[in-house]
Amino acid sequence: MGELILRVAEKSELAAVLAFWQGAAENDGRPVDTAAAVQALVTRDPEALILAVDGGEIVGTIIAGWDGWRCHLYRLAVAPRHRRAGVGGRLITAAEERFRRLGGTRADAMVLDANAGAHGIWARHGYHPQAEWSRWVKPLV
Repeated sequence: MGELILRVAEKSELAAVLAFWQGAAENDGRPVDTAAAVQALVTRDPEALILAVDGGEIVGTIIAGWDGWRCHLYRLAVAPRHRRAGVGGRLITAAEERFRRLGGTRADAMVLDANAGAHGIWARHGYHPQAEWSRWVKPLV
């Protein structure tokens, strides 16, 4: 790995982000990501989508969503060949720094129960399942 740069995604990169997620992200049990949805995200909150870039190639992502009340983390994904090299941890740290700047006091991360490979990184960074809460969902289609 060369020099890893963390930065906000540019609108011109959104198609590349979607392609990246197809191979690097956990996609089970979730609606399909669309260009319109990612465009809406960065239009509403231009700094929410953070990329890890190595030599011009996207090797990691995290969405650090702030709604003015809570801090939500989604789509932590690292290219398989870059895993276990600190990329995911650096993305989590960047997201948390963003939240602190915005005045956030607690972050939550969306992590699938069945995605055991992701549990370790979240635990290493101080996150834990909150047993007294359940996520309730309703597709808006």
